Amino acid sequence: MRLLLVEDDPLLSASVARGLREQAYAVDVAADGKSALYQAAIFPYDLIVLDVMLPGKDGFEVLSELRRRGTTARVLMLTSRDAVQDRIRGLDLGADDYLTKPFDFQELLARIRALLRRGEELAPAVLCVADLEVDTRAQSARRAGEEIRLTAKEYALLEFLARNAGRVMPRAEISDHVWDENHDPFSNLIEVYINRLRRKIDRLGLEPLIHTRRGAGYLLGAQPAEGEEE
Repeated sequence: MRLLLVEDDPLLSASVARGLREQAYAVDVAADGKSALYQAAIFPYDLIVLDVMLPGKDGFEVLSELRRRGTTARVLMLTSRDAVQDRIRGLDLGADDYLTKPFDFQELLARIRALLRRGEELAPAVLCVADLEVDTRAQSARRAGEEIRLTAKEYALLEFLARNAGRVMPRAEISDHVWDENHDPFSNLIEVYINRLRRKIDRLGLEPLIHTRRGAGYLLGAQPAEGEEE
């Protein structure tokens, strides 16, 4: 899942971004409100971690503009302010959650996981596709009861496919949600990681779950849709 971290403290920003990337999130960073609005207009973020105290436009102004534009990304606000009125203002402007500094990084992760589970329907913490289980809290996967060892990026790709199980996901959408702004969309990196997942998920003797539709994208499901290739 792809996140935008908006924080003007360079040390805190670098620390949080590093921690999030270690948890398999694709993370872009903005240091002020103007940059945040620019990036949010270009990239389809799943969640925005937004500091209130920013140079130029503050977090409340950024949030108000995001919602005015129709941005639907979940927004978790970070602030050193502990006033109830500030929390109420943020929530009324469209924030999904609020976390006061200083905060424990594990609590930040838990709040992010909870927000990402929200959708038209509340997504479960464990995503099941046939005999494949993807645990979004432990960031682990099992197939036929056997644990699958995955790198952070392999897990991120698998989770994204599992959240969209049964749908053909185009390369562009995979790139937007699994990789950050440094990813070259014309490279073959997505294919490389799909092949890695196939070797681990679709082991010999197991029904293939990762399917390719030529010119359209990839699907995770028990049966390939019409027109797909193994």
